[in-house]
Amino acid sequence: MTSLGPVALTHILVGRARPFGPNGEPSAIDKRHSTGPLSLTVTGVTGDEQGDPRNHGGPEKAVHHYPSEHYAAWRSHLPVPTAARLRIGAFGENFATTGLTEENTCIGDVFRLGNARIQVSQARQPCWKLNVRFGQADMARLVQEHARTGWYYRVLEPGEVAPGDELRLLDRPSPDWPLRRLLHHLYVDPLNTEGLAGLVALETLADSWRELALGCVTPQYPGSRSTL
Repeated sequence: MTSLGPVALTHILVGRARPFGPNGEPSAIDKRHSTGPLSLTVTGVTGDEQGDPRNHGGPEKAVHHYPSEHYAAWRSHLPVPTAARLRIGAFGENFATTGLTEENTCIGDVFRLGNARIQVSQARQPCWKLNVRFGQADMARLVQEHARTGWYYRVLEPGEVAPGDELRLLDRPSPDWPLRRLLHHLYVDPLNTEGLAGLVALETLADSWRELALGCVTPQYPGSRSTL
């Protein structure tokens, strides 16, 4: 997978926090396309907001990337009323591409984009907002089950990015850990302690996901802080 070629950034999207949930909970999941260059900082794309900064955003979730090819898969899987809501940005992503998925993107991958440098930090944990967004009560569960979660970047080197810029792979420290494997161990095979131990050992994995994996590891694993 180290021979991954350049992939064009087809869309950059940003959103403002607005009342969204059943009780008016704020969210910026409704992203809009940007046509020009934007600054990328350690906390995300300029102009993008978070409705729930305690659980969203921050250095380890600075930018959300969602593969555009997933939309065709969802349209064939979901009922017509739900599928009608599908468009680039529907999952609240900041970056959209065709050519990068959870199959060929690994934890810790470092990319050059414009004059910025970014690193894959974790997959996305889908939440209830996707259920509301699509009007389907089990949408978050489906996203998790089908491993079409997208992923987050931390920003190693701030810079300017624009639609049409190319993501160029600079470094792949964990070639054996595509995101799909990470999702498999956490959600499909959580009793595989050897796999989870390997996940915990990934130096570039976001701390929140390391804690998630530790919660599944038995106390016999050296260094585990699990209370199970």
